[in-house]
Amino acid sequence: MESNSLEKLVEELRTITPFKDSTEVGDIVLIASEEPRLILYGAVTSITRDSNKKEEWWQIGLTFFTVPLQKVVWTLRTAQMTGQEIFTMGGEKRFFKAITIDLPPLPETGEPLKQTVSRKGSLKRIK
Repeated sequence: MESNSLEKLVEELRTITPFKDSTEVGDIVLIASEEPRLILYGAVTSITRDSNKKEEWWQIGLTFFTVPLQKVVWTLRTAQMTGQEIFTMGGEKRFFKAITIDLPPLPETGEPLKQTVSRKGSLKRIK
């Protein structure tokens, strides 16, 4: 595999993906890997400072959207967890960056909309 293939993939992803500049608990992140070659999404479930390290490192709790769901904790620096740099884990290149998802606004009551699909396949709004 080309040594810069992940770099080329990340360059292309930056043109088609609505990335965020920061990473926060609750964010959806895109993770790309060179070996094995994969792209997957995950949810950030926690971010805590790794006090065992002198520099700014963070323990990032993640749930990968795989079947079955996988829960992991990665230790990353700020530049790594915000997509500013490609990094290695176990000698393999990785890219990690939060994405923006535009969700519809909640109704004025603050209660989320509940939607169901009937047997006919049509979508109904239930308040």
